[in-house]
Amino acid sequence: QVQLVESGGGLVQPGGSLKLSCAASGSIYSINDMGWYRQAPGNERELVARVTSGGSTNYADSVKGRFTISRDIAKNTVYLQMNSLKPEDTAVYYCNADGVRKYSYQPFDSWGQGTQVTVSS
Repeated sequence: QVQLVESGGGLVQPGGSLKLSCAASGSIYSINDMGWYRQAPGNERELVARVTSGGSTNYADSVKGRFTISRDIAKNTVYLQMNSLKPEDTAVYYCNADGVRKYSYQPFDSWGQGTQVTVSS
């Protein structure tokens, strides 16, 4: 089993900042990509940002220039620094990771339980 645990969500005023963290643990041999997705009520889950094991990143157009994804490979942890937050950023944010399991060397694609981010005055 591979578990992802997110933290750092909360309520923030428009223009404010939050930093999300996601730590992966369990039977992990290696992790390829890690990323953040979000889902607002009535909407489908969408990609926010993703980072490869080599450090390449991609972002949704709606967050470019405001959000920064980073990764600590040694800690199996991914971060999302969110600045200049807008009400439309309000959503449940989910962490995702894919890689290879230890011992079996089977692939995994795991999700966290989600953390709520609310941007409101």
